[in-house]
Amino acid sequence: MSNTTLPARTTAAFFLQAVLSFGIALVAVGVGVAYLPVDAWVRAFLALGTLFLVSSSFTLAKCVRDQQESSTVRVRLDEARLDKLIAEHDPFVSQL
Repeated sequence: MSNTTLPARTTAAFFLQAVLSFGIALVAVGVGVAYLPVDAWVRAFLALGTLFLVSSSFTLAKCVRDQQESSTVRVRLDEARLDKLIAEHDPFVSQL
């Protein structure tokens, strides 16, 4: 039996809360930019900045998650086992 701990899973309620808060915040910023008393060019610039910020946030969250997953003990053990199998494999030995 393995002594590694499994990562905590998020509940459906927490996931729903995160999605709703993100959606509400994005809509609020969008409405704020749309009704800002400035020229269309300024509104377009702010809208593009908001879009870039949202996409960058998703990319950063994915990179942080991938970095955390790659540092877990289970992944490192799997990589060590695979490296050992590759090192022991001789492609010139007949498997008959």
